[in-house]
Amino acid sequence: MTAPRLEIVVAPTRRPAPVAACRFRFPDPRRADAGGLVASGGDLEPSTLVAAYRRGIFPWPAEGIDLLWWSPDPRAVLRLDALHISRRLRQTLRQHRFRVTIDADFSAVVAACADRGADETWITPALRAAYERLHALGWAHSVEVWTPDGSLAGGLYGVTIGGLFAAESMFHRASDASKIALVGLVQQCRTAGVELLDVQMPSPHLASMGALTVPRAEYLRRLAAVVDLPVNFTAVASVPPVE
Repeated sequence: MTAPRLEIVVAPTRRPAPVAACRFRFPDPRRADAGGLVASGGDLEPSTLVAAYRRGIFPWPAEGIDLLWWSPDPRAVLRLDALHISRRLRQTLRQHRFRVTIDADFSAVVAACADRGADETWITPALRAAYERLHALGWAHSVEVWTPDGSLAGGLYGVTIGGLFAAESMFHRASDASKIALVGLVQQCRTAGVELLDVQMPSPHLASMGALTVPRAEYLRRLAAVVDLPVNFTAVASVPPVE
């Protein structure tokens, strides 16, 4: 059964702007400890973040420690040809209750992802500012899901490098909104030519959508094959419906 193709409005953005050479030398992620920790310290400059993602490493602060860098084993990925859409979600998609955009309000999406109420969030003010800088330079993107009255119901954001989309976080304020954001992300990845959708850590929510885990060594092989592809994530083109 084929799911309805989403109508996605993509805000005009430029290709990623060049960044300076990274001032730091990251350790080989294959030498990370059992928990996936690669290094600590450094900074959140665009050049540092781009260099980290290119090597399969991402930042994730811990309590009392400002900046840690991780490359978990195994790694969670979502196959672009194997997205699972439940019968209930298909019905929601056919009802066209939500509007989907890309890069319409990146800051609002990051802020909503950071807002965990009483729960602590790993998205610190410094990280929020860092990803907003990446977005301004064309390296980070958001998917927004809106209600008919114009309220932000859900969304996600992540970093693109070549044929990689590294998803960072998602949120929802209405039922199915984060799932619709993920459907929109997969559709746009297929449109643009993204070949690797990294969702970092497994979760029941992502598993229900078809995410699986692969050994870190396999992930790094896939990553090396796609990071230099000439992909423009904000390309607007017609694509086949998401299966």
